Order: sequence, then structure tokens, then C-alpha cells
Amino acid sequence: MIKVPEVINEASGIKIFGKLIKSLVFSTDIAVIRNTNANAVIAVYPFTPQPIITHALMMASDLPVFCGVGGGQTQGKRVVNLALDAEFQGAIGVVVNALTPNETIKKMRQTIDIPIVVTIISEKDDVKGRLEAGATILNISGARNTPEIVRKVRDEFPQVPIIATGGPSDESILRTIEAGANAITYTPPTTAEIFSEIMDGYRKGR
Repeated sequence: MIKVPEVINEASGIKIFGKLIKSLVFSTDIAVIRNTNANAVIAVYPFTPQPIITHALMMASDLPVFCGVGGGQTQGKRVVNLALDAEFQGAIGVVVNALTPNETIKKMRQTIDIPIVVTIISEKDDVKGRLEAGATILNISGARNTPEIVRKVRDEFPQVPIIATGGPSDESILRTIEAGANAITYTPPTTAEIFSEIMDGYRKGR
């Protein structure tokens, strides 16, 4: 079992369709998704989103899934169609990246009912415009600057739900929560890394 850091339980959580979500595992690996104690999955990947990938994830996951539907290399009507397909497949929300135009977010909001998660990567991002366009939740991913971005957004928008990357340590996760994040994304070790550790144990036992 891949366990998320216990410090994430300090987060207040985000309630969606009656489910309280504090931890999200950042993965599209079905084996990882089936073997984690995270509350939900954030399935975003660096390729053109494809419905067959969304379908496979939704069929295999026993956790709520936030599906990536593009917004960068994939634009316009395709993003809206991918979001609608994800909703039909049972996704708890859809995620678009930081390059998504507000007009696309507006069209998504007119088309789907599930939450739209918009990624924020910089203090310079137009958060007000995102929210006015129809963003439901902000996904703040600013590397080492994440806590500062979270704090700035929280000061300006006290009620907006925030998911944020927590960083590599309990201390960095706690800083992000204290800055105002409601939920934390956790990047798990890869299956290759887990296998390597297991195999080392096997070898030492021989």
C-alpha cells in the first residue's frame, strides 16, 4: 500500500458530492491507484488527452478521479468534449492546465456540472478571471513557490477551494496547508522504484 504522508490529515479538505477529500495521488498508473490510501486521484498526463485513457482509469479506480482534459496543446472544442466525456464516465471533476483560455473554461461550465479544476502556476495568473469564467477549484502548482502562491490566493479569495502540491517533506506539506490549501496532491514513487526496493530486500535475504 502506498500511504500518503499523515500530515495531510491536517488539511481541512474539500467536500465534493458528499466526499471529503484531503489527499490526492498524482498518477495514471492503475496499479498505484488501486494500492493507495489517498482520498482521490488526480490523473493528469503530458500527452494529448484521450477518452480511452479516461475510460480505463474510471473503470479501474476505486477512488474518485479528477481527469485531465488538456487546455494547453489541446484546445477549444476538444477540451469541452473531453470534459463532457469524463463526466459521463463518472469523473468527480476535470482538470485543465494553466494555459487554458477563460473562454474555454466558460464553455466547459456551460456544458458540464462536475467541478472544473484550473491549474495556477504563478502569482501573476489571473485568478479572478478564472473564477469568473467558471473555475470551481484551483490547483496550485508553483514548485517551491507554492506556499506563497497559496497564501496570496487565500488572502484575496478566502472561500475558494484550493488543491496544492505539498512538496517533498512533511514540513513543506504543512507549510502549504498553513498557507491555506484545503487538499494536497502527493506524487508517489513509481512502480519501478518500488520494485527496486523490493528486489534489494530479496537479494539481501538470500
